[in-house]
Amino acid sequence: MTKIILDCDPGHDDAIAMLLAWGNPDIELLGVTTVAGNQTLEKVTTNARALAKVGAITGVPFAAGADRPLVGPQLIPEEIHGDSGLDGPQLPAPGVELDERHAIQLIADIVREQPEKSVHLVPTGSLTNIALFARTYPELVERVAGITLMGGGHHTGNMTPAAEFNILADPEAAQIVFEANWPVTMVGLDVTHKVLATPERMNQLKSVNTDVSQFIAELVEFFGESYMRERRYPGPPMHDPLAVAAVADPQVLRTIVAPIQVETKGEFTRGQTVVDLRRTWNPDQSADPSALGLADDYEAAENGTQHRVAVDVDADRFFDLLTSALTRLGNTNFRD
Repeated sequence: MTKIILDCDPGHDDAIAMLLAWGNPDIELLGVTTVAGNQTLEKVTTNARALAKVGAITGVPFAAGADRPLVGPQLIPEEIHGDSGLDGPQLPAPGVELDERHAIQLIADIVREQPEKSVHLVPTGSLTNIALFARTYPELVERVAGITLMGGGHHTGNMTPAAEFNILADPEAAQIVFEANWPVTMVGLDVTHKVLATPERMNQLKSVNTDVSQFIAELVEFFGESYMRERRYPGPPMHDPLAVAAVADPQVLRTIVAPIQVETKGEFTRGQTVVDLRRTWNPDQSADPSALGLADDYEAAENGTQHRVAVDVDADRFFDLLTSALTRLGNTNFRD
């Protein structure tokens, strides 16, 4: 069983990620921390605590973290997630009390308490909390098993032509996280845009026929309408749940080793994740990024590269994982 701390900013896809983490038998959810991102810190923290009620999450501390990026004002994608950050379904009252500790203190305490290299951090929002943790507690960085984050991409953006939202929301924090001495796996738009909650996929989830699966259907309805209006997608991407799924089942993704830097100064490219693919090779000479390979992963690791980039995804496997987690959660009667 993999131990994780979920650092999030709910957010429709963050909500699904949290329910997947709680419902998956191969994940032990040690803590949930929130960060300003899809909405203000106050709103996303309220949303996270309400989701604890939806999923009947118990025995897990919830703590609020950074209320703004390291540099500059907060960027809020209200056109995607709405005024509450989780528009669509009626949310229940919060199901857990908020821990008095700041998010980075909670992360530090958990990392200290658990065996070395047993705790994975899974950030699905901006990387402000994770950067603050790395800078405030540098002695704990190497105790962390690794970071599996949703963000970035090796060839595209969504908020700008170059930048994905979670990285653009705090590029300076992202650069700190990529520079720290821990393994980082980037689950970016290259794969999340291949996992869309189309009507056919939603029928699979609805077949679980529980109040939690109905809640997710309501989430996806609003989220999907936003993506159709703003991006013309046939279904919303399952960005954040894919990062959780990758920790639960590494076979969901195919990754390659490649160094990653974050552009923090470019006039048109701020927030871009610059992935160095110069040492990759393409065995079938295809233009498909999923065909990328690396001639020698061991040599890359010896040269100090601790970054992995997701380049392909098994969408069927992902939706089977999510369906199984919802089945395991069952009815929580959160609306009673």
